Amino acid sequence: MTNKFSDIDEFKRALTMAMRSISKQDELTVSFGADKGNLSGLKARLPMPNKNMDNDQINSLRGEADSLALYLAHHKEIIDKKYEPQGQNARGIYNILEKVRCDAIGANAMSGVSKNLHQMEVNKIKRKMLSVNNDNPETKMIDALSYMVMERLTGNKIDEAQEFIEPWKDWIEERANTSIDELVKSFNDQSKYAKITRKLIGDLELGDELGEDPEEDDEDEDNDQDAPEETIESEESSSSEDETQSDDMEIDDGIPEEDDSMDADMSEMGEESDNDDDSMAQAARGRGNDNEARRELPYKIFTEKNDEQIKAIDLCEIDELDKLREYLDQQLNHLQGAVTRLANKLQRKLLAQQNRSWEFDLEEGLLDVSKLTRVIIDPTSPLSFKMEKDIEFRDTIVSLLIDNSGSMRGRPITIAAMCADILARTLERCSVKTEVLGFTTKAWKGGKSREEWIESGKQPAPGRLNDLRHIIYKTADEPWRRSKRNLGLMLREGLLKENIDGEALEWAYSRLITRPEQRKILMVISDGAPVDDSTLSVNAGNYLERHLKQIIQKIEIDPSIELTAIGIGHDVNRYYRRAVTIVDAEQLGGAITEQLAGLFDEEFKTSNVRKKIKVNN
Repeated sequence: MTNKFSDIDEFKRALTMAMRSISKQDELTVSFGADKGNLSGLKARLPMPNKNMDNDQINSLRGEADSLALYLAHHKEIIDKKYEPQGQNARGIYNILEKVRCDAIGANAMSGVSKNLHQMEVNKIKRKMLSVNNDNPETKMIDALSYMVMERLTGNKIDEAQEFIEPWKDWIEERANTSIDELVKSFNDQSKYAKITRKLIGDLELGDELGEDPEEDDEDEDNDQDAPEETIESEESSSSEDETQSDDMEIDDGIPEEDDSMDADMSEMGEESDNDDDSMAQAARGRGNDNEARRELPYKIFTEKNDEQIKAIDLCEIDELDKLREYLDQQLNHLQGAVTRLANKLQRKLLAQQNRSWEFDLEEGLLDVSKLTRVIIDPTSPLSFKMEKDIEFRDTIVSLLIDNSGSMRGRPITIAAMCADILARTLERCSVKTEVLGFTTKAWKGGKSREEWIESGKQPAPGRLNDLRHIIYKTADEPWRRSKRNLGLMLREGLLKENIDGEALEWAYSRLITRPEQRKILMVISDGAPVDDSTLSVNAGNYLERHLKQIIQKIEIDPSIELTAIGIGHDVNRYYRRAVTIVDAEQLGGAITEQLAGLFDEEFKTSNVRKKIKVNN
């Protein structure tokens, strides 16, 4: 059966609003384009819908959105990290059963959510059956366990899952049936559920992977969970506002599978998290009672000595940079026609405002050689001079600040690199200088800054707790032909990590205000709110976002800078006064040129108004 809707944008908006409602997180941002749903802090990413989806596919996508929202609403990271096992298989069971718990709370409260989650699981099972690498016995056991617990918690049988359950049912029930029954009784209480999950893992002969038993002397996890979660409606709206997820939560599976291809930077993040998450969680446990006060603390930086401002060419070997640039050129071929047409439109608009004109028959200036014949005929005639009129088009610089965070990985960062390349070429032809900058962090989860914080005694509310990396792809005075190779760096594996937008924006602003040009334009391209797990785990949940708003306000009241922003699948209008949101990275080229064209149109109209006023006076 085909679907009943034709407005994809309206469907995306509906999904976004439903997720915010279920999660009770008004600040949640949702973008589209991932292969499967994933969650990082308050940034969710979902598969891209299309008009050819049937009803089952629509409900499955809704199920992915519901599952992520339920996880945000009912999962508390502090409790999770306290009880999390150390071994891979044990951790896989622990994570997937926690996801099942959150899904079950929503399925039992709302029939529509239950239907969506059911269809999501059916589609996942179909994909698993088609997988060529699905013979791992540990993975099959965990799948069977998750479906068994899911059926017990919700009372809904998944027919398609029986093929996974049957080979393992007797073995699991013989060892862990009592523990599963206890899970059913306690699934509204994450702390009790986690303790029973650890017991269940031991029942399944994986006790050696549990690690040390968690300490039980905390006052009920700092009163984070005073009452069980009986329904969706009874969940306090503030319960997860300040609890930022320290790991990306993927909706598709709770454990790593052999056929999952992990990006190099995600592998790096995983390795670091094994060593660091415990200390981060311990530091965050004391946040509950004084969190409101912390939400108003001024922004500060724990240490700046590990930050770097670096040129792109210093981050990569020349040979690798050439290969990355070659790959970027291959990608440019596919979009060359469309984006070039937009660039030419912008170029025509700019050049139209730079038409030169001359004043003749002046007493001083440049000698007008066209009038020399008059002097030859009559030597007593005075020489004639000419002078070029002032050009209304002011000397201009455009600074392009690009989000280099992990959520930009794939198509968004490729499109951003292509647009930066074409924009730099176009503006250079129009005598407009262009600077291209990027921002990310040197490490996942804090890097050296957090290590130093731990060694110094884990002081409360330490402020920004990660190592910044601000990248200069092209300086304003550097010609495009000398810097074009640098733009390929954006496609390098391992470069994209976390994003601290406020400090990056302040950095770009500080570079721009020192420029001699008369007109200065700062354009920001981002796909989400600022997120740095290390910082947000030990400060208030709105810490980075509040700082970003303060910096934006500072820049927008400066008359010497014109600030504009483009959000990719992310509503930036709540931050920036002049902004546009696009739902797909493919629209980025058009958005950039339209924004710039609009800015130059404003300048042209303003200058004409000035000229008319001057003439009338």
